[in-house]
Amino acid sequence: MVIQSLELETVCGITSSLPQHDKIEMAFWGRSNVGKSSLLNTLWNRKSMARISSQPGKTQTINYYNVNRICYMVDLPGYGYAKVSKETAGKWWKMIDKYLSSSAALRVVFQLVDIRHELSKKDVEVYRTLFQKGFNPLIIATKCDKISKNQKEKSISVIRKKLGASPETPIIPFSAVTKEGREEIWEYIDYFVKEIPVS
Repeated sequence: MVIQSLELETVCGITSSLPQHDKIEMAFWGRSNVGKSSLLNTLWNRKSMARISSQPGKTQTINYYNVNRICYMVDLPGYGYAKVSKETAGKWWKMIDKYLSSSAALRVVFQLVDIRHELSKKDVEVYRTLFQKGFNPLIIATKCDKISKNQKEKSISVIRKKLGASPETPIIPFSAVTKEGREEIWEYIDYFVKEIPVS
């Protein structure tokens, strides 16, 4: 897909009403500092459309990006950020749960994990939560440029086993530095836009 138009159309906080769309939504979710903003900017070929910060927990809202006026890519707040209070983290979780449960246009969730590290309990919990809500998450294993090819293959195998994901579940190694995985992710996005109806 060639990006012809890209707009941050809606930003929803904890108390906001969530919009309902007649175009497909694809959500991106992962633990804080996993590289979600870098992934989105790499996909879009933009430097700073999605705000990047070295400080984890920067995304504190649900951000709806209208892509080419044919779909929405939805940036969800990261989970597992230790420096926010349990009360605040609970409110974020409740907001995201409301979105996952109420959006009529959401058809797929890309879950981001850091390929370099062992999955956290929260990573596994999120994966299982998505399954319980009827989604079959696609896994993006970020920062793959920081490990060797052999380590990459081993890490993907470990991620699959830890999540209990089926052999058919895509686990895509991705690097914002080398852009590895970018085209493969776009192939899935194009498929969902063309083949998965909202109505």
